[in-house]
Amino acid sequence: MRPIAVIDFETTGMSPAQDARATEIGVAIIEQGQIVARYQSLMNSGAWVPPFIEQLTGISNAMLRDAPPAAQVMHEVADFVGDLPLLAHNAAFDQKFWDAELARVGRQRVQPFACSLLLSRRLLPMAPSHKLGVLNRWAQLPSTGKAHRALADAEMAANLTCFMAALLRERHGLAEVSHRLFCDLQKVPAAKIGQTLQRWRGA
Repeated sequence: MRPIAVIDFETTGMSPAQDARATEIGVAIIEQGQIVARYQSLMNSGAWVPPFIEQLTGISNAMLRDAPPAAQVMHEVADFVGDLPLLAHNAAFDQKFWDAELARVGRQRVQPFACSLLLSRRLLPMAPSHKLGVLNRWAQLPSTGKAHRALADAEMAANLTCFMAALLRERHGLAEVSHRLFCDLQKVPAAKIGQTLQRWRGA
């Protein structure tokens, strides 16, 4: 499997459209079923962190005052990721922030996003919930540290992705597991996953 960059943002709110900004980014690059590189940084955009977000993430306004500027972090992390395909758990959320924060520094995403949340709903329908922490405990994957911190969550999503890739190879007989396969599977209704996997096996 070609390397994939698994990302996670912590933010001040739900959407850049509502003036929310990123406060931290974590990236775990996976290759051949394991994490091979990591990037993590707090980022100071000048945005205020509401108390309930501070409680959830543990990231305070005081911590961000000493953090590097958001623009510097986005240039660094975009260089770190390069053109590797991207993945996040609930990618619709992280993709919005990745695109918005990149746009602020005059850069643009060139690669597609896959979503481990959508994939888990299709490949792990028997899981008790498709929340990241629940899936990791259910699959007995290693603990990566405090939830709702960017690198811990990126590593959790990375480990989950490696788990699902192994499942596709071992249980579903797919010799080659790729980001393109993930992007295809996440669009397919759960009832048609079997047919789609059969088509990929014959490819």
